[in-house]
Amino acid sequence: MFPAFRPAKFRPSRQTRLKALVFLGLFAAAFVTIAFVPVPARFDGIAGVAAHAATAGPQTLSPISIDYPLNGSIFPPGITPPTFLWRDAAGTSWSIDVTFAGSAAPIHAESTGERMKLGPIDKECIADSNKLPQLTAQQAASWTWTPDAATWAAIQAHSVSGPATVTITGYRDGHIAYSQSRMEMATSKDPVGAPIFYRDVPLMPSAGVNGVVSPLSPSAIHLIHWRLRDITRPESHTVLRDMPSCANCHSFSADGKTFGMDIDGPANDKGLYAVVPTSKHMSIASKDMVHWNTDGTVGQSRVGFMSQVSPDGRYVVSTFAGPDLKLPDSYYVKNFLDYRFLQVFFPTRGILEWYSRQSGLRTPLPGADDPHYVQTDGVWSPDGKYIVFARAVAEAPHDPEVPPATHALDANETQIKYDLYRIPFNDGKGGTPEPIEGASGNGMSNNFPKVSPDGKWIVYVQCKNGQLMRPDSQLYIVPFKGGAARRLLANTSLMNSWHSFSPNGRWLVFSSKARSPYTQMYLTHLDADGNSSPAILIDNATAANRAVNIPEFANIAGDGIDDIDVHVADVNKPDVAKSDVVKPDASAPNESRPEDQKPEVQKPGGQK
Repeated sequence: MFPAFRPAKFRPSRQTRLKALVFLGLFAAAFVTIAFVPVPARFDGIAGVAAHAATAGPQTLSPISIDYPLNGSIFPPGITPPTFLWRDAAGTSWSIDVTFAGSAAPIHAESTGERMKLGPIDKECIADSNKLPQLTAQQAASWTWTPDAATWAAIQAHSVSGPATVTITGYRDGHIAYSQSRMEMATSKDPVGAPIFYRDVPLMPSAGVNGVVSPLSPSAIHLIHWRLRDITRPESHTVLRDMPSCANCHSFSADGKTFGMDIDGPANDKGLYAVVPTSKHMSIASKDMVHWNTDGTVGQSRVGFMSQVSPDGRYVVSTFAGPDLKLPDSYYVKNFLDYRFLQVFFPTRGILEWYSRQSGLRTPLPGADDPHYVQTDGVWSPDGKYIVFARAVAEAPHDPEVPPATHALDANETQIKYDLYRIPFNDGKGGTPEPIEGASGNGMSNNFPKVSPDGKWIVYVQCKNGQLMRPDSQLYIVPFKGGAARRLLANTSLMNSWHSFSPNGRWLVFSSKARSPYTQMYLTHLDADGNSSPAILIDNATAANRAVNIPEFANIAGDGIDDIDVHVADVNKPDVAKSDVVKPDASAPNESRPEDQKPEVQKPGGQK
C-alpha cells in the first residue's frame, strides 16, 4: 500500500500575510459597494437619495417625463406654489431633490404619488351643450407634487441668483431606483407688481327655436363674472357679478387711475361705453356712460370694438363701422354649438375713431379711416404719440355663394389676413400709416397688438385667418419700429391670445386652451431682449368648467378693486335707429356672448 500523502507545511512570511489582508479588505469593500449602492453618477451627490439606495436598480435609469414646469421656467417672486407634473411608468414612489447654484442647503422631499386632479366644478355652468372637463390621457398618467408654502418659499429664495435643479427619482419597493430626470427653474428678481383683471365666463352655447346659435342664453348672462387676481394669493376675488346685461372689453389707463368697459344698456343697446375712475368701490351710473354717436354724424353704427383708454386717460380709441355702413355689413360672425371654440368673430370693414372725454366728441383718425381697408385693434404707445393697429383690405363679411362655416378654421370662413401698422396720433390729426416690418406682408394674419410699457416691443397674435382666439393663435414679438419677428417660447400647443403686459414690462399674461377647452390663464417672463420663458399656469383662477378671457394687468394694488356696482337700467338711452336694434355684439370677440346675432340668421343666398 501506498503511504498516506501529507502535504508539506507552508509558513507564509509576515509580508505575504499583510498583502493578503489588504487584498481581502479591498475585496470586501468592493462587494459592499456593488451590492448596496447604485452607480453614484446617477444621483450627483444629492442629499437624501442615499436613504433610498439600499438595493441596486437597473444599470441605466429610465427617463421621467417632467411635463410641468418645463425646463427653463421662470417664476415671479411670491407666486403661489405650483404643482409639478411628471409621467413615469417605472417608479411607484419618488424623491424630489432640489439643489441650488449657491451654498444653500439642498431640499429633499418624498412622494408616494398622487394623480393629477381637476379643480372644483360650478354646477350652474353644466349644460347639455358642454361637457364636464376631463383629463387627457397624458394628464391621467401624470403624477403630482405640490411643495408646501415653506418649502416653496425656500426654493424661491435660493433660485434668484442662479437656477435651481430639480431632480425627480422613481423607486420600486421604496428603495430600488428605476427612473430619473431633472429640470432647471429660476425665480426672477422682477415682481409682477400688479393684479390681473379678467372676465370669467361659462361655455354654454344654445340654439334658439329658429335654430340661431347663441354663445350664451340671455337667461345665463348673470353667470358672467369679473375677477381680480393677485398672483401671490391662492385664489381670485370676484368684483362684479349678476349683471342684468352683458359687458365685454375693458381697459385701464397706464397709471391704473381710469377704467373703461363696453356695457350693454337697456333694450340690448350696445352703443354704451363706461369710463370711470378706478377705486376700491367702483360705481358705474348714467353719468359715467358714453353714448357713441348720439347725433349720427359719424355713421349709423354706434358700436365700438376693442376700445382702448389712452395712457393718460384723456381719450379712447375704438373701431367703428364708418359713416356709410351698418354693423352687420362690417363683421364676420359665426357661432357654433361646439363649446370648445364656439365663436368666430372679426371685423371686415371699419375705421379707427377717437373719443375725447373733455369734449365728448368722437372723431375719425385721419390715415386710419380709409373705407377701402378695415382698420381695427388700435392700441396706444406708452407716450400716447402713436397708435398701433391691424389693417386689411375691406370686404363683405359674408359671401352668399359660400356655405356657412361649421367649425373654427373651416375653409368656408371669410378669409382675411391683417397686417400691423403704426400711425401718429398727432393730437387727433393722425398721419400716414406705416406697415410694421416683421408683422406685415408675411402671409399670415397679424392682429391684437400690445405695446410694451417701455415702448420697445410689440407682442401680437399671428394666425392663419381672422384674429385672436383661434385654435392656431401664436404669440410673436417684434421691435416697435419693426424688424425680425420672433415666436415666443411661452406659446402652448393650443390657442394663445388675450395677452397683456405688466406695468414694469417684464411679465406677460395670456390665455390658452393647452390644458383644457375651458380657457386658462398663464404668465411668461420677458427679459430686456424680448426673450420669453416657458408658460407658468396661474392656478385656481376659476372653476374647472369656466373659461378665463380678456386678462389685463391693472396698475393698482393687489386689492385695489373690491367691488364694481353697475347701474345701466336708468340710462337715458338715445333713440335707436331701426337698423341698429338687432346686431352682433362687436364690443369684443369673447368666448361667450349671449346677444342675438343678426348675421347668424342669414343663410346662403339670403335665405333665413
